[in-house]
Amino acid sequence: MKKIDVEICFGTACFVMGGAQLQDLEAELDSELKEMVNIIPQNCMDLCGNDMYRKAPFARIDGEVVDGATIDKILMKIKQAAAL
Repeated sequence: MKKIDVEICFGTACFVMGGAQLQDLEAELDSELKEMVNIIPQNCMDLCGNDMYRKAPFARIDGEVVDGATIDKILMKIKQAAAL
């Protein structure tokens, strides 16, 4: 089974704008999802200056950027990717 890649930006802007809370994502995953997810911390995703995205913090789930990322938003995207 291919794991779902979840990249989380921990650059300064993302960290200050709420990314610090995203460190708790793994603890929020139930055991079934933990086995399906590969959490990848990123120093910076260079998305802050991109007008295509609204605001930090940023995450990327299997290549799809999530702006204004929260644990709930990320969990929703993971469940969609896992088709749960």
